[in-house]
Amino acid sequence: MGILDTDRRIFALAFARMADSIGNSFLIVVLPLYITSGVVTGGTFGLAPALVTGIILSAFGFFNSAIQPLAGRWSDRTGKRRIFVIAGLLVLTVANFTYTLVASYDLVLLVRVAQGVGVALTIPSTIALVNELSTDAGRGGSMGVFNTFRMVGFGIGPVVAGGVIHAGPYQLAGFALSGFEAAFYVAALGSLVGAVMVYALVSDPAVEESDVEASDDVSIAVLDPDGDHLLDPVFTLGIASLFMAIGIAILAPLESQINETLAQTPTMFGVEFAAFTLAQVLLQAPIGSASDTYGRKPFIVGGLLLLVPSTLVIGLVTTPAGMIVARFVQGVAGAAIFAPAFALAGDIARGRSSGTTLSVLTMAFGLGTAIGPLTGGYLAGFSLPFGTTYVVPFVASAALAALALVLVYTQVEETVDTGGGTEHRDVEPSAAD
Repeated sequence: MGILDTDRRIFALAFARMADSIGNSFLIVVLPLYITSGVVTGGTFGLAPALVTGIILSAFGFFNSAIQPLAGRWSDRTGKRRIFVIAGLLVLTVANFTYTLVASYDLVLLVRVAQGVGVALTIPSTIALVNELSTDAGRGGSMGVFNTFRMVGFGIGPVVAGGVIHAGPYQLAGFALSGFEAAFYVAALGSLVGAVMVYALVSDPAVEESDVEASDDVSIAVLDPDGDHLLDPVFTLGIASLFMAIGIAILAPLESQINETLAQTPTMFGVEFAAFTLAQVLLQAPIGSASDTYGRKPFIVGGLLLLVPSTLVIGLVTTPAGMIVARFVQGVAGAAIFAPAFALAGDIARGRSSGTTLSVLTMAFGLGTAIGPLTGGYLAGFSLPFGTTYVVPFVASAALAALALVLVYTQVEETVDTGGGTEHRDVEPSAAD
C-alpha cells in the first residue's frame, strides 16, 4: 500500500498537527527569552530565578508525560478520540494566549502546566486515531506521514519565531504589539487552526461496543503478559523511545559550550539542530511505508544500531561540518525508529486500547525531552581524558541507546508477516478488519 493511499482523515490530522507544532515549537525559542527578558518578575517561591526558569521549562514535559496515559485510557473508555484532540488543542490555544497576560514566575509556571495538560489530551488520542484509521498493510506509512508533518512544523516554528521576535514591535489596527506578544499570538493561532481542521475534517472511526468494554481490561504492562519474554514489547519500545529522546534533547543546554568549542555562531548551531529535523522529514514516510513490507523490527534495530555511534560522535566532533553530519545521521537513526515503533505498537494494540497502548511511547518520548536537558546540563560538569569538554553527556546517551538496542532485539517480536517464516506475535483483529 502506497503513501498516497493513506486515509484523508490521517492527512487532515497530520496537517492539524503540523499547524499545532509550528505554534508549540515557537515556544522553544520564545519562552526562554521571554522568561529572562525582564518582563517576568516576582513569584519565585523563594528560589533563585535561574532555578525557577529551569523548573518552568521542564514542567511541560513532566506534566505532559504524567497525564498522557490517563488521557489515553479515558479516550479508550469513551471510544471518542476526536473530542479529546479538539479539547486539548483549545486548551493549548487559551494557554498560549494567556502568556501575554501574565508577568510573574508562578503564573507563567501555571500556564506552562496548562500547556502540558493540553498536549496530554491531544497526543494519545491523535496517535490512536491514526492507528485506528490505518489499515494493517499501511500502518507504518500512515505513522510516517503523520510524523513527517509534525516534524515539518517542529522545524519551521523555531526559525520563524526568532524572526517574529526580532522584527517587533508591531502596529496592528492601532494596537502596539511586542515581538513576544506577536509570537504568543502565532502559537495560539497555530493550535486554534489545528482544532478547526480536526473539527471540520476528522471523524471517529466506527467502534464496536465490545471494544469499548474491552478497554476496561487493558492496562500498561511492564512484564510480558504472554510469558514469551521478560518485558512487555510495548513497554520495551517505550524504554527505547525514552532513551532516544534523552539523546536528542541532551544537546539543547550545551549550546554555549558547543559554539565555543566549534568556534561558531548561534546561527550555525541552529543549522546543526535543524539537520536532525531535515533527516526526519525526508525519511520518516518512506521508512514507515517500507516497514509495512519488510517488517518493523529490522528498522527499529537498525535505527538504534545507528543511534549509538551517531550520538557519541556528536560529543567528539570539532568542526561545524562534522556536527551537521553527525546530527543528520542521528536524524536518520531517529527516522528509522519513530514510525516503525509506533506502527509495531499499533499492530499489538489492534482490538485493544490504542490510546492506552500508544501513550506508553508518547509518554516516554515526552519524558525523555524533559529529562534530556537536565541530564545534559548536569553531566557537562564532568570530563573524560578524550573528546570535547562536554563529551560525557553524549557517552552516557550512547550507552543508553546501546541498552535500548539490546532490549528491543531480545524482547520485541516482529508483527508483520514478511513471508520469511518469521514468528509473529499474536494480535487480535480490530473491529474494522
